[in-house]
Amino acid sequence: MSKRDFYEILGVNKSSSQEEIKKAYRKVAIKYHPDKNPDDKAAEEKFKEAAEAYEILSNPDKKQKYDQFGHDGLRGGPGGFSGGGMNVEDIFEQFGDIFGGGSPFDSFFGGGGSRQRNKGTNLRIKLKLSIQEIATGIEKKIKVKRLVTAPGVTFKTCNVCNGTGKVSKVVNTMLGQMVSSSTCYQCNGNGKTIDNKPLGVDSTGLQFKEEILKINIPSGVADGMQLSMTGKGNESPGGGITGDLLILIEEIVDDNFKRDGNNVVYDLYINFVDAALGNELEVPTLNGKVKIKIPPGTQSGKIFRLRGKGIKDLNTSSSGDQLIHVNIWTPKKLSGDEEKLLTQLKNSKNFKPNPGKSEKGFFDRVRDFMS
Repeated sequence: MSKRDFYEILGVNKSSSQEEIKKAYRKVAIKYHPDKNPDDKAAEEKFKEAAEAYEILSNPDKKQKYDQFGHDGLRGGPGGFSGGGMNVEDIFEQFGDIFGGGSPFDSFFGGGGSRQRNKGTNLRIKLKLSIQEIATGIEKKIKVKRLVTAPGVTFKTCNVCNGTGKVSKVVNTMLGQMVSSSTCYQCNGNGKTIDNKPLGVDSTGLQFKEEILKINIPSGVADGMQLSMTGKGNESPGGGITGDLLILIEEIVDDNFKRDGNNVVYDLYINFVDAALGNELEVPTLNGKVKIKIPPGTQSGKIFRLRGKGIKDLNTSSSGDQLIHVNIWTPKKLSGDEEKLLTQLKNSKNFKPNPGKSEKGFFDRVRDFMS
């Protein structure tokens, strides 16, 4: 990954629009294009450097991380920065539409020497995560079955398109002769065909292979979020670009906690004796149990906050809180002695509901808590 400032590389600033960033990248890429600078390693590096910068600044999520944390915010994890491993052909494949055609070669240099590279299909999986795993992030091992080039398969340059992936033909029109090009029918645009095919391998040269992959799940992901692992999908016939592995996050419903953004909510049920007299009670958190003090006179609907006991944010180092909602639990059955004791208390002055003006309702307490 380039250590230079991405905005400096493209000649833009943080307030530049996506269209301005796109135009700036196009200008720099044309300047340092390999066809305009043959055998110039310095120009090739600048060409790759511009692609790295554009990959980040054209993606709103990656741009936000870069603006906040710089290069350190782009390291590691699914969906993270992948530009450092790109070669020139990867850049043409990924950003070819920026130049108005299938690749920069097609747009500016008439397609000479270019080759359309097919991409293997993406794989999609669902990954179920508990709220505890989501809270701090976790490394998961998963088993996937993907298409890969079979052992012993070799390829040769297509003899129809000579490796370009395209065939041209001259068409006579009322305006004169015109040249049109289309995807090569022999190699399907790969520029290569199978040279040697072992027994049992089909015409694509691919076969299924089961693999164990490690996935680093960052903290703070949410149900329905999709992560991507570049190059971990199906391979393409003829050595094209490998597809990606798309990971759909599915959050498992927890018996104790409900999620509210990065906060977690826990319902605490206490009897009215503890509510009236106060007590020290043990409550579960995402990282184990802790004790909290219930002050005398606690009302149903009271909310306690345990700071930093929630879910770690996806984009920052901060964590949410755990909110504890107090609910007064009423027994459904009473013994004779219990019923007698409560009957005596029933007529006591302090056991007669009389909130008065000083007591607030539930929604007033929630508004006070959140303010």
